[in-house]
Amino acid sequence: MTTMTTPTSLAPATDTDTVLRADGVTMRFGGLTAVRDVSLTVGTGEIVGLIGPNGAGKTTFFNCLTGLYVPTEGTVSYRGTRLSRKPHLVTQAGVARTFQNIRLFANMTVLENVLVGRHTRTKEGLWSALLRGPGFKKAERTSEQRAMELLEFTGLAHKRDHLARNLPYGEQRKLEIARALASEPGLLLLDEPTAGMNPQETRATQDLVLAIRAQGTAVLVIEHDMRFIFNLCDRVAVLVQGQKLVEGTAEVVQADERVIAAYLGTPVEDIPAPDDTTDPDSTTTPDSTTTPDGTTGPAAGTEKPDGPGKPEGAGEPDAADGPTPPDQPAQGQTGDTP
Repeated sequence: MTTMTTPTSLAPATDTDTVLRADGVTMRFGGLTAVRDVSLTVGTGEIVGLIGPNGAGKTTFFNCLTGLYVPTEGTVSYRGTRLSRKPHLVTQAGVARTFQNIRLFANMTVLENVLVGRHTRTKEGLWSALLRGPGFKKAERTSEQRAMELLEFTGLAHKRDHLARNLPYGEQRKLEIARALASEPGLLLLDEPTAGMNPQETRATQDLVLAIRAQGTAVLVIEHDMRFIFNLCDRVAVLVQGQKLVEGTAEVVQADERVIAAYLGTPVEDIPAPDDTTDPDSTTTPDSTTTPDGTTGPAAGTEKPDGPGKPEGAGEPDAADGPTPPDQPAQGQTGDTP
């Protein structure tokens, strides 16, 4: 398994080396506040993790950073310049991303998918594409060469002519990362890059992200795999119900009781424990007592219940009850009268 040496300084990026700065980002949908006053920085060459339970607002925050959503409040800056509210201009500025659900062009080849990511780095326009002059052909060769380098980098060069839809799941994830890298970003946003992967694919993705960082690209990653996050990231921020709960090193975040409560729930207090002193198999009722000889009988002041099937009030005959009915002769008489 790939391991990583923890950097000596894990403090948030300063103004001189900040790649991304989000200040007070809030996103409301009508009366629902999905993200509330979240601030975050990513420094040059840093890998920062963003974790939190499902529905915490992580992907919504990503959408605010990349222009898919316009934040209700707050600002997002890249290298000191406020980002546009249009996604293609955000990509052109140097911020690229992948998506939680894979969004490839299924009927295009692997190479063509990566070439799509080059559109913000080519200067050829409509007329150049129609006329296909020398300048266009040169730009096309340059883009194809760069695309092949990225396929080599991600281990997909041998499948350049395969349709994207025919790739295994893990390789589709790699292809999406290669397409994002084709725009030559300074910051790469990864939304759950190991979702659905087996342990071997997860380790390969971890190695790939470390290699991306080694080339000078900062990374902000959302992930639910805690081992992946804590082995990979320099800093980790935790979102809970749209708010940033804590930010720090892996050790700080793992030890925070609020993070544990957010994932596992808070313990229920002030509920008395069940009484274990009573034998559940005991047949003794509150109206019975145990006599000195060990038998159980009715408690003092209570009457012995009638036998089963005997109607209420049908005890021994009483003189006040009147004469014995004719069909039941009195004691000492025969059935026939002399």
